Amino acid sequence: MALEGIIIWLIIGAIAGWLAGQIIAGGGFGLVGNVVLGIIGAVVAGWLLPRLGLYIGGGLLGDIINATIGALIVIFILRLVAR
Repeated sequence: MALEGIIIWLIIGAIAGWLAGQIIAGGGFGLVGNVVLGIIGAVVAGWLLPRLGLYIGGGLLGDIINATIGALIVIFILRLVAR
């Protein structure tokens, strides 16, 4: 993987994690937490959404939306498990 690809993953992960933190938790999880949450969310959404028949457009905006949806799912599941 090229360095540019890794940087794009990190940026998308940070944005998606921050957005998910704003939507559900009311605050972010720190820079590293946002990046990790966003990347995990992107993996979850990349696996789950096509199986549900949901296809969000491609490109950078589509990737951010997918990763944010996945991060929201991850936060929701973590909150269920933590209770």
